[in-house]
Amino acid sequence: MTDLIVIGGGLAGSEAAWQAAQRGLDVSLYEMRPSISTGAHETEYFAELVCSNSLGSNLPDRASGVLKNELRRLGSMLLECAEVAALPAGAALAVDRELFARLVTERIQNNPRIKVIRTEVTEIPSTPAVIASGPLTSPALSQKIAQLSGQEQLFFFDAISPIVSRESVNMQIAFRASRYEKGEQEQGDYINCPFTKDEYYAFVEALRQAERIELHSFEDAIRSGVKAGHFFEGCLPVEIIAERGKDSLAFGPMRPVGLRDPRTGKRPFAIVQLRQDNLAGDLYNLVGFQTNLKFPEQKRVLRMIPGLENAEFIRYGQMHRNTFIASPKLLRSTLQFIHRDDLFFAGQITGVEGYMGNIATGLFAGINSARLCQGQEPLTLPQTTMLGALCHYVTHAALKDFQPMKANFGILPALENSSRLDKRERAMSYANRSSTELETYLVSHD
Repeated sequence: MTDLIVIGGGLAGSEAAWQAAQRGLDVSLYEMRPSISTGAHETEYFAELVCSNSLGSNLPDRASGVLKNELRRLGSMLLECAEVAALPAGAALAVDRELFARLVTERIQNNPRIKVIRTEVTEIPSTPAVIASGPLTSPALSQKIAQLSGQEQLFFFDAISPIVSRESVNMQIAFRASRYEKGEQEQGDYINCPFTKDEYYAFVEALRQAERIELHSFEDAIRSGVKAGHFFEGCLPVEIIAERGKDSLAFGPMRPVGLRDPRTGKRPFAIVQLRQDNLAGDLYNLVGFQTNLKFPEQKRVLRMIPGLENAEFIRYGQMHRNTFIASPKLLRSTLQFIHRDDLFFAGQITGVEGYMGNIATGLFAGINSARLCQGQEPLTLPQTTMLGALCHYVTHAALKDFQPMKANFGILPALENSSRLDKRERAMSYANRSSTELETYLVSHD
């Protein structure tokens, strides 16, 4: 007998299934891969990371660090797996993506209360369920969700970064360092490719002129409701950033702050950072370098990056369709559907952005679905917690301007007397308030 159906074996669905099972529910977890591909995933593992391999900052005075600390308190299984699969990345939590996904898959498959069913779901379950089908929800299920909601879905295009082999990087030009020397390794956790002013502007012009992959196939696949060329501002392709001004990249993903080129002793005009992508240390991804250039163009243009003139590309960047629902009109702060108490949504389909936001809402939906099935009231976390603020944002934002949102201090209620605090003091005050109020809330609802 199944107490709860979870649709989607990504970050949110895996965490939701685990949390519900840990609370005594028998869970059926549906995942359509590998029999049906998404066009972006490469394996059949649960919780496969499609874009970056970084889960954001671990620092306690960063929004991502605050959210991680909340998830540690709430017992996130995926965060535990991520910390086992961690790679050197300065103050960030980056993972070997294959090891991470394999660890999650093993824990899911070995949980006696979770039944894994590898098939596509094309109907909304009429029994208790969590829909965590992610940004690449199949067209059939997307249509059913649209029919259920009575609201037009929102769509945007997202992009992933290229990966190169470590041995193909020219270390006579590139150098190892972390910004402001914060890396744990003596030589720093990142490989840095430095640009002179002339090299940078030539590179920007090449990006602007390079041929791009047409997005018509994505538009045809979703048939209706798409906003063509609607990119998520937090994950723009580099060629789109380059179009906004010749210096946009130098003040964005290519900003050189906190770094000095050991060949000159000076700060480069611009920089491209490479981050370790696997435990073996032989694969590196281009940080913040999402792109939709045609593959031959990527090879040509990205080899203009100093140090990558002979780069071997293990994976080229590409675009994929991301789908999210009109959560401000469709969901409560508990992540319940407004017209059905026993139907929950979690993950990127709700409009949360970032790996940790997906994991967090999956955890929350798993906890609340278990509470509902066991006759308890679902939780509504305080808005002063990062997870509570995220859930509040996606369910209360103005729909007209609704964009995916990741953890950030701007969505938290203002602090008292915050004008007297500097930036770091404010951040630590937010973090301390979050920890205190989450603990108080959990004790009162135990």
